[in-house]
Amino acid sequence: MKIRLLAGLACLTVSTPAMAQELGDSLTVAGEVSIVSDYRFRGVSQTDKEAAIQGGISVSHDSGFYVGTWASNLAGWGTFSGSNMELDIYGGYATEISDGLTMDVGVTWFMYPGGSDTTDFAEAFASLSGQLGPANLAVGVNYAPKQEALANVSNTPQSNGQKQDNLYLWTDAETGLPGTPVTLRAHLGYSDGNPGLGPNGTSIAPTGDYFDWSLGADVAAGPLTLGISYVDTSISAADAAYLQPGFSSTKDGSSIAGSTVVFSVSAGF
Repeated sequence: MKIRLLAGLACLTVSTPAMAQELGDSLTVAGEVSIVSDYRFRGVSQTDKEAAIQGGISVSHDSGFYVGTWASNLAGWGTFSGSNMELDIYGGYATEISDGLTMDVGVTWFMYPGGSDTTDFAEAFASLSGQLGPANLAVGVNYAPKQEALANVSNTPQSNGQKQDNLYLWTDAETGLPGTPVTLRAHLGYSDGNPGLGPNGTSIAPTGDYFDWSLGADVAAGPLTLGISYVDTSISAADAAYLQPGFSSTKDGSSIAGSTVVFSVSAGF
């Protein structure tokens, strides 16, 4: 999972909460490194259905403001016209607005070093999180305003290559099993973006509107956390075929948005 722990973005890789270190009286730094069997971003593989090494670091202030960065290797569909790396920089503000209810707002800048000039884009996010009985619940919205990186170069009447935006709605839930080191997790997301390819053969919402979901569990094992998740999307075979050949595994031609099981090992500091 991306290190933006407070932002709560719904990336579908698995991780452990990062341990925090105090920096003076008001600053805290937290970091994490993970190995995942597949980097699934909103249900779609960004590593050609292969493994990824991911990590990041964040610094937060007692006032609620925070900044951080996170990175992962890429392959296949996720290479964004030449880049083999995603590098995110984010900042935001988190605060408890009532007893047990936390609000988090901020902006993430997605960068793809080595890709073309129009791949990078900004996305704002907002979420509410709290506890309901034994479960921790969160709901959020991510919105990327109209930008070249989200444009559609197809010749359909609704596109003509103009800048487009992207909306992502999501909800997460997790609960620990009493007396065990196991945490159960669930995620549901909805993407609404352009109906085809972006200017560099990809887009954050590759087929317009679709759902993604996952069910998983984490097990704390000393300094490590082991994770497993079942991940799937509502992207149909017809939608996937519309985006070929990029929207498929380079190994066997299978859809990179089909169901899969993602494994992970992570450690925080």
